[in-house]
Amino acid sequence: MNAESDERERTAASVEPAPATGDVTLGEVVDEATHERPLGSRAPEFVRARRTLHLSWQVGVFIVGLAVVGAGVVMLPLPGPGWLVIFGGMAIWATEFVWAQLVLRWTKRKVTEAAQRALDPRVRRRNIILTTTGLVIIAVLVGIYVWKFGIVMPWKIDE
Repeated sequence: MNAESDERERTAASVEPAPATGDVTLGEVVDEATHERPLGSRAPEFVRARRTLHLSWQVGVFIVGLAVVGAGVVMLPLPGPGWLVIFGGMAIWATEFVWAQLVLRWTKRKVTEAAQRALDPRVRRRNIILTTTGLVIIAVLVGIYVWKFGIVMPWKIDE
């Protein structure tokens, strides 16, 4: 009982109070319960101290994030890691905007839940069965095509 209360007192004494504005300071500790940083701007302190400089900083971060997200959207139909680039742009926005931080937290939570579901043995077994069935169907269709039409190499086409 005493060791437990002593541990709580040491933990409470080691935690520094967070700023009232919700902004992140350089030496701030991540919330132990959620393992997430507090919401707010991650701009340097000298930028946050001046309103016009902070506003121009936010405009710059928004434009850079918009360019990255735009490049990701272009990469969706074209070759390239579209979704990865879009999430990179969201991460850039999340350095400054609370709404982007909330979107990223929601996305991380959903991806973690999907990964946990994918590790479920029943789901894995179902996915393996579906993949095997699909591959067998494709192999049968390719076999029927080759049996019916044969294999003609492009360089041996007679015109």
